[in-house]
Amino acid sequence: MEKTLTFQHVSYLWDEAKALELAGDEVALFIYRSNLLGADLRLTNYAGGNTSCKITETDPVTGQPVEVMWVKGSGGDIGTLTKAGCANLYVEKLHQLKHRYRGLAFEDEMVALFNHCLFDPKCAAPSIDTPLHGLLPFKHIDHLHPDALIAIAASKDGEQIMKEIWGDTMAWLPWQRPGFDLGLQLEKVVQDNPGVRGVILGGHGLFTWGDTSYASYLNTLEVIEQAATYLEANYGKKRPVFGGAQRESLSPEERRAQAAKLMPTLRGLASQQRRMLGHFTDDARVLEFVNSHDLPRLARLGTSCPDHFLRTKIRPLVLDPEQVGQDDVQAYLEKEFDAYRQDYTAYYERSKHDNSPALRDPNPVVILLPGVGMFSFAKDKQTARVAAEFYTNAINVMKGAEAVSEYQGLPEQEAFDIEYWLLEEAKLQRMPKPKSLSGQVAYVTGGTGGIGKAICEVLLQNGACVVAVDRDRLEETQTELRKRYGKDNALTAAINVTDAETIAESLRQSVLQFGGVDIVVNCAGLSISKPLADTTQADWDILNDVLVKGQFLVSQAAVEILRQQKLGGSIVNIASKNGLVAGPNNVAYGTAKAAQQHMTRLLAAELGPDRIRVNTVNPDAVLRGSKIWEGDWAAGRAKAYGVSVEELPAHYAKRTLLGEEVLAEDIAKAVLVFVDDQLAKSTGNILNVDGGVAMAFVR
Repeated sequence: MEKTLTFQHVSYLWDEAKALELAGDEVALFIYRSNLLGADLRLTNYAGGNTSCKITETDPVTGQPVEVMWVKGSGGDIGTLTKAGCANLYVEKLHQLKHRYRGLAFEDEMVALFNHCLFDPKCAAPSIDTPLHGLLPFKHIDHLHPDALIAIAASKDGEQIMKEIWGDTMAWLPWQRPGFDLGLQLEKVVQDNPGVRGVILGGHGLFTWGDTSYASYLNTLEVIEQAATYLEANYGKKRPVFGGAQRESLSPEERRAQAAKLMPTLRGLASQQRRMLGHFTDDARVLEFVNSHDLPRLARLGTSCPDHFLRTKIRPLVLDPEQVGQDDVQAYLEKEFDAYRQDYTAYYERSKHDNSPALRDPNPVVILLPGVGMFSFAKDKQTARVAAEFYTNAINVMKGAEAVSEYQGLPEQEAFDIEYWLLEEAKLQRMPKPKSLSGQVAYVTGGTGGIGKAICEVLLQNGACVVAVDRDRLEETQTELRKRYGKDNALTAAINVTDAETIAESLRQSVLQFGGVDIVVNCAGLSISKPLADTTQADWDILNDVLVKGQFLVSQAAVEILRQQKLGGSIVNIASKNGLVAGPNNVAYGTAKAAQQHMTRLLAAELGPDRIRVNTVNPDAVLRGSKIWEGDWAAGRAKAYGVSVEELPAHYAKRTLLGEEVLAEDIAKAVLVFVDDQLAKSTGNILNVDGGVAMAFVR
């Protein structure tokens, strides 16, 4: 096949001006190439694939020139790769490891030996794919997992199709688990097929190369483009895609409503071993698959590429839309989850070895619902989202393979040996301990104001995902929180706490984004300080509507989700010292705050059997950054105490037992104490954060 001059299925991103700036620095050009390849998800998946370059360095011991390979380190992502994320190794020492290799039964011991080949002992840890690059003779190598290539690699007639597309310019290696032996096999197939431009690994992925970073980049793009073009020409040619549609999708609004209705139940069932976060997608590629005749057959076959099933489990749970539409959906879902767990456990028992790690969480990661879309659940939001992306990649692979041949999943034993690989288990054991709120979703009203935003930040810092709901500052708050704490972990939504429909919609957004809700913080508020004679009915109504009715409506709607999940939960109401202390010019505000406090006690008494804890935090005089001090409240309080507005912070601090100013961060830390299980057996309580006001002592 002739070289491709234009690209329709991949993105050509090479900037010659940028490359000229990096000229002379082969490692910098290798990093640049890697980042470009990782920027196009049609070329490789998140954290998937690896790239390398070989350069001449000066040996720090001998002072002689030596060949050193730079390669993506273990656990990195080529899209964001930096020099710090690379391992660098003596090429000659990697070849010398051939004398130490004792065969397939001893693959795992080779990984420790890679460390003895390091040029810089302080570089990133080498990955299992290191010998696949090091034993090949090429200066620049790309190992990717593009859907178009894996579709051919996972086809029954994959090798024949390869020859039809590329003739003798590509070589084929049957499936083998990554490791030193696969590196030896790659070396041999290149020696036996001089002049080939790449190798397809059966069921796995693609190796391509070049004499320069640009030549390797171009070669990689061309091979993937040619594969994608071939697949496109065959879609629907032999038979309808996925055997044609068996059903139609619901409308976008109906899909969203159905997903929001189901996700808390699905999340609760998926969280039997640890609390999971969810992701929902109704991407057109997903809908084409889940609505098709071939769904039951192909879903059961499982995924082929190790990158896919390590994140999605070997196969998904497929739900019956007719059963989901019945009134007793809870019983149906419980039965389906139980069947999936039994099936996964049986797979483990059939496949395990004497030294296999213990059975892991047997719950599904990916759940497919015809007419609606795909749900995925994992320990954090990013992992749940990436799992959905990987299963979408698997759908693309199945679509391509079925168009040109017959899709073949990885044999069950091979899949198990990858999933429960001792090296993979060691990597899992090295992962840092989860933060105290990991896997939890916090819903914070008044979340863009001073106290509310501080609460959001403290919860994010401790591992929670946060939905900050408020009337304004939504876009800027979301941008700021995502920049600081990750794009997957923060969401803002518009709300009017006096309107049940806007509350319901913001909670639907929370459910669709994260799977549900675990922590509810009622922080929305306003303040009006007036004497009795000056307090209008409108003043009274708005304070009681926002503070009391708002807390009631939000709690009522959130508890419905908490009960559906059956995971317990926590509600924290931000009230005020003024609900306990009778101060001047404060009749409407103080009364509303007292109502908030007693509502906490009433809800704690009612929701205890559901393991939903309800507590109050009472701030006082949080001036800096607080929205309520931006209006007339500060002037009203200053007038009541006979001081100027500027003197208020010092006035409030002096009247406390500790003589300290109270900050928004102090309130946030009090919320954290209630929700992160430090006080897991505490409900119906009040925690004053006021610097010490004796009149506010509860007892």
